[in-house]
Amino acid sequence: MPSHEDTNATGRPEDIRAVPVRRPGRWIAAAIVLVVAASLVRSVVTTSGFQWSVVGEYLFDHRILEGLVVTIELTVIAMAIGILLGVILAVMRLSPNPLISRASWLYIFAFRGTPVLVQLLFWYNIAALYPKLSLGVPFGPAFVHPDANTLVTAFRAGILGLGLNEGAYMAEIVRAGIISVDDGQTDAAQSLGMTRVQTLRRIVLPQAMRVIIPPTGNETISMLKTTSLASVITVTELLYAAQLIYSVNFKPIPLLITVSIWYLVCTSVLYVGQHYLERYYGRGASRELGPTALTRWRAAMLSPKHEWS
Repeated sequence: MPSHEDTNATGRPEDIRAVPVRRPGRWIAAAIVLVVAASLVRSVVTTSGFQWSVVGEYLFDHRILEGLVVTIELTVIAMAIGILLGVILAVMRLSPNPLISRASWLYIFAFRGTPVLVQLLFWYNIAALYPKLSLGVPFGPAFVHPDANTLVTAFRAGILGLGLNEGAYMAEIVRAGIISVDDGQTDAAQSLGMTRVQTLRRIVLPQAMRVIIPPTGNETISMLKTTSLASVITVTELLYAAQLIYSVNFKPIPLLITVSIWYLVCTSVLYVGQHYLERYYGRGASRELGPTALTRWRAAMLSPKHEWS
């Protein structure tokens, strides 16, 4: 029963007044973060070595933009090869045929177990191993004998090294997505008379995409940055284009900042694309999808506190 002191004139108990808990540790941590952030911003703005005027000069330089285009081309082509190869290898890995399954495992073991830089250098120097490539019937006559140096250019060596390496990682991602689908889905599809390929294409893969998309997005972002390794084999991508410039003007720091800005722009675009792909393939999941960043921004701008009086 409430005491007399807690009761007003009408006999109704007074409302409970919530007192927020004081957390001085949070304020101290926030103050430390602000001080460190302010120090970093001041250092970046005032240090003359950054040479921001040079960054602005080369940010839209045609050589940098051409290198950016090559970087995007490498990323798109290598990821396309990696995804296609990954699906094939994942299906092979799950095959009941031990020969097919072991062949897939051996490929994944070899390409995941060696550095991508070594693989790039290997494909770039493939002419030392096979000066002439033979294309024809296996164990039979060859119809075409192209020169390896002519066929495997630096750009194609970059695509081979990045794409074949990515296929090994994508194989494990796709395999994880496939085995995440309940076996009852496959049994139900087979009871309806679907073949193994039809079941995989119509039933299993659409459901596995919820598991496959997030790590695939991460792999795409990682691939964008990994293309910088192609500079070692003289592919004129974004980093190598900047290296060619600062080898002449001797201003590496502003050129590297320029390159970093473009990488951040591209990865930001990929982050947004990944977010909307995850939402698309996440439809029908048990958890409710939250609002997108654009929806939250619109709601904030249209709220009463933003309206003009």
